[in-house]
Amino acid sequence: MELIKAEDLSLGYEGHAILEHLSFTVNAGDYLCIIGENGSGKTTLMRTLLGLREPLAGRVSFGGGLRRNEIGYLPQQTAAQKDFPASVREIVLSGCQGRCGLRPFYSREDKQLAQENMERMGIASLADRCYRDLSGGQQQRVLLARALCATKRVLLLDEPVSGLDPKVTAEMYALIAQLNRAGLSIIMVSHDIAAAVKYASHILHIGSEIFYGTKDAYLASEAGRLFLDRQKGGEAAC
Repeated sequence: MELIKAEDLSLGYEGHAILEHLSFTVNAGDYLCIIGENGSGKTTLMRTLLGLREPLAGRVSFGGGLRRNEIGYLPQQTAAQKDFPASVREIVLSGCQGRCGLRPFYSREDKQLAQENMERMGIASLADRCYRDLSGGQQQRVLLARALCATKRVLLLDEPVSGLDPKVTAEMYALIAQLNRAGLSIIMVSHDIAAAVKYASHILHIGSEIFYGTKDAYLASEAGRLFLDRQKGGEAAC
């Protein structure tokens, strides 16, 4: 089932396009990884999918009954956001705001959903802890639980393992893969090509060249080979 379709998108600022002629689809159960060089337009694309920025041309449409406000979003955090003085429960529950409509309060069902997602992410015991006192990995689990309160179908993740140590990074990728196997469609922006190749079902490579297709097709493509070679060269230089 087709959930999101981008058709001939042009993205940019003040009429200046940084990315043109971009088309792709996200179907139910897909794990789409968006990769590309810095400044290629990955974050701009995420903001466009969320309705926070209008495309210069083209359109994004939704199918299967999906609405834009039913997409769960895990953004990159700023230093100020990591120091946010609220409890874990409050932050996770805030993911239900899109479900509240005109209600000025959270319902019993909202609170139950938040509890279930804290348990799902293994953070129920942290519910009364202050968010800013948590480790980076714990904070990401809180934000993932929050995103899950907003959706049962599509998660949009912007560099979800940025700044995490290797052990916690592996745990986060395993959690995301588990959610995908449970039926959630995943759209993940990442600079981690190794993770993209390991977990994704589809790759969207944006930049001077655009590629959209299955992971296997990407690995066999010229764009994929060149990008992988550059990644390996960068790692060797380190």
